[in-house]
Amino acid sequence: MEHVSSSPEETERIASGVAAELRPGDVVTVSGELGSGKTTFVRGACRALGVEGPVTSPTFTVGHRYRGHVDVSHLDLYRFEAVSPAEWGDLEPYFDGAVCFVEWPEAAGAGLPDPRFRVHMGHAGKDRRTISLEPC
Repeated sequence: MEHVSSSPEETERIASGVAAELRPGDVVTVSGELGSGKTTFVRGACRALGVEGPVTSPTFTVGHRYRGHVDVSHLDLYRFEAVSPAEWGDLEPYFDGAVCFVEWPEAAGAGLPDPRFRVHMGHAGKDRRTISLEPC
């Protein structure tokens, strides 16, 4: 499924449609170029899942866990070239009992649980973004 978004609000609305399909234990990978709207997409999904507080990029902290109608985890693996077994030990709790969004999933390699959706975002000029949704 391909979408074109012209605003952050539109990106969040598209993400809320994906969120309606998610249950605890589901993983959504979110890949794309820097500044393509990955965190905006996750924020929209979080809002639809009942998260009321700020939803920010976990680039420097690696992960955030939010409380909503269901728990939501948000991982950002940008700083990793690969994830070692020891690092996976630190990341595994984020997947327990939560919907988990993983930005920059390429660093996870084969260790990442099978995703429910793969999302790829790209720049489409000015404020426009392409959003490709692949159910798995």
